[in-house]
Amino acid sequence: MSTLTLRNAAFSARVPRRLLVVNAVLSAVLLAVLATGLLGGTFPIGMLDLMAVLSGTADPVTQMVVVENRLPRLLTALGVGLAFGMAGEMLQTLLRNPLASPDVIGFSAGAGLGAVMTVALTGVSGLVLPGALAGGALTATLLLALVWNKGMSPGAIVLVGIGLTVTLGVVTDLMIVRLDANDVGELVKWIMGSLSARSWEDTVLVWAGLAVVAPLAAWHQFALARLTMADEVATSLGQSLVQGRLITIVFAVVLVGFGVAAAGPLPFVAFVAGPIAHGLSRAPRPTLLTAALVGALVTLLADRIAQALPGFFVLPAGIFTALIGAPVLIWVLIAQSRRRRR
Repeated sequence: MSTLTLRNAAFSARVPRRLLVVNAVLSAVLLAVLATGLLGGTFPIGMLDLMAVLSGTADPVTQMVVVENRLPRLLTALGVGLAFGMAGEMLQTLLRNPLASPDVIGFSAGAGLGAVMTVALTGVSGLVLPGALAGGALTATLLLALVWNKGMSPGAIVLVGIGLTVTLGVVTDLMIVRLDANDVGELVKWIMGSLSARSWEDTVLVWAGLAVVAPLAAWHQFALARLTMADEVATSLGQSLVQGRLITIVFAVVLVGFGVAAAGPLPFVAFVAGPIAHGLSRAPRPTLLTAALVGALVTLLADRIAQALPGFFVLPAGIFTALIGAPVLIWVLIAQSRRRRR
């Protein structure tokens, strides 16, 4: 695979040309989807109208549609997709298993349960973020406690995580059943993953999380690449396995917590990002940027499909991320089965 060397006085790196091209194409497609989401819809807006909005001279209706409706929804979807894609790639790389996403090993389910429980007990929607972060953190702590004696092996983490996902899903369903009927509809939609009626608070929330965690995750990518090696090799290179795995899990939990707080636990976004990213780039793990871009694109496309439905047929974006994720799941299972037979 041909590479391109990036070098300056303090930095030098060799990057596969195919990876650069894939990232550039994904970024261009993302910009196109964002543009269609901003300008299209039931209330079409032209470029002159958009320029008027940016300059503050647009009519009140156009200003409201763009600033209060479309921009926060699009930017929230973009941020949530980036967060889930990055978190999924980190965990799949760590556990050396494309099935090991936050959806599978309990982090998303724990964050969702924490948010639901916090809102149900306090009645304060502003506590969704602390609840989601606490739920994800407690799930990760429980998972680590259950696998600690096994040396935090990837296989044990995946198996225990699947059990936690099922258990937490049942507890969440029980919590919803006990809620007031007036609150159940919106809460169920949120649990499935919804981007409707997003506000600037949601946008700021998820992008604040990305601003803190994404640079740290990029810094951690070198250590994460070592964790893909055999344990003996990684240790011989000076990599602390337990420390590296703990840091990776903490970053993934925080990213999932912010994403869930902003849009609910959108299913399969974190799962599909990594396999699609590596299928396109053919690059070794980890490729955090590519996976983040794929996660953002899947989220935006799912939301665009949800908005394109007739007004009387309203479905949350999570339905469509699941429809996108199901074929990828089948593809990954078939690919793994073929590898085992070789």
